[in-house]
Amino acid sequence: MFQLQKELKPKIIFFPNFQVWEATLSGKIVRVYSWEEFKRLIRKYDAKELAYRIEMGVPARHLTGLRLILPVTGTQYVFIDTASGDKLKKTGIKLRVDKLGNMYISDEDIINFVRSEIGRDIRLYSYFTM
Repeated sequence: MFQLQKELKPKIIFFPNFQVWEATLSGKIVRVYSWEEFKRLIRKYDAKELAYRIEMGVPARHLTGLRLILPVTGTQYVFIDTASGDKLKKTGIKLRVDKLGNMYISDEDIINFVRSEIGRDIRLYSYFTM
């Protein structure tokens, strides 16, 4: 479903919540900057599934970054959220703290948040890259 892109070329468009990248081979990647706009796209395309990735934040030992991907024909819409204090900036998802004091995002919290915001059952798949 997701392919490694060798070359991305920025393309200028005139929408404040989007940044479009023209990708070789498999369409384009569109970065969506607001959670409200990403929700609108999920509804527009009547998405049945999303992919997500929990990423390293700063400092690097904390898993406090979130990437949501909405794949549609010819385009991947990507929403990125990062931590600010004890929650994610754009979605407000609360961060958890383990016994060693490391902050992280729970898979359950992401799934429950997205389903409650969308108002229906939607499949979310975690993906991992190296």
